[in-house]
Amino acid sequence: MTDVLLVTGMSGAGRSTVSTALDDLGWFIIDNLPLELIVRVGELASAGSKDAAGVAFIVGRSGSSQPQALLSVKNELEAMHESAKLLFLDAPDDVLIHRYEGTRRRHPHEAATLADSIAQERTLLQVVRDSADIIIDTGTINTNQLRSRISEIFMPSDVDGLRVSMVSFGFSNGLPRDVDLVFDCRFLPNPHWVDELRPLTGLDQPVAEYVLRQEEAQHFLHDVVSMLEWQIPAFAKEGKSYLTIAIGCTGGRHRSVAIAEEIRRRLGLRNSVFHRDITR
Repeated sequence: MTDVLLVTGMSGAGRSTVSTALDDLGWFIIDNLPLELIVRVGELASAGSKDAAGVAFIVGRSGSSQPQALLSVKNELEAMHESAKLLFLDAPDDVLIHRYEGTRRRHPHEAATLADSIAQERTLLQVVRDSADIIIDTGTINTNQLRSRISEIFMPSDVDGLRVSMVSFGFSNGLPRDVDLVFDCRFLPNPHWVDELRPLTGLDQPVAEYVLRQEEAQHFLHDVVSMLEWQIPAFAKEGKSYLTIAIGCTGGRHRSVAIAEEIRRRLGLRNSVFHRDITR
């Protein structure tokens, strides 16, 4: 059955980038269709798009001004398509303000100030965000990273319809807000304090060997992988469609990168790891 996806969220949070990324993955994209037509068009598009990876509706101004109507559309799609999901894109207010100030676009919710417009939209969309199946916070990632994140989430499933993705990150840059499980590896010796390793990352063999040869790292990997080996099928059995696992260290360049790559390898996950902070 063809996947059906509603994509919405805060204005300026990255809908256009997500649309392009899904198109590159072979999805059939329908942009800014009136809400009242989505269910009918979704039925036709799904039936006629067997070669497509899925059908995605990019919902803009109509969704942000009619949140209850959007939720009704979501419910109807879910009744018709078992795989129908809602993706909500978010970002902190200061990030959205910065993005809008860099363009000449007008915010769809006109208020006294741009900050007021964003606050008004956020209040309206809170009920939609609460109902979303997937939430991606784009505040700390750039356009290329968002495209990579979409690719990792919407690649083929790993276990009985469950798509598993992994993220490495640095706690100093903020905890990811769009993940399900978080593991902290800051207790491991930090390659940052080794002069010859500092310029490298956890993707480089010398750093990976330095991290993984630690006895504490092997204990950590054994325990985490053992837990995930039974948890992932359990999540799939309960009907969860997306699971994101995050591994964090201090800066997100060395330990978390090496550990996340090794966990992915041991679990046999097909998707690559999204290294959020590796270039910082």
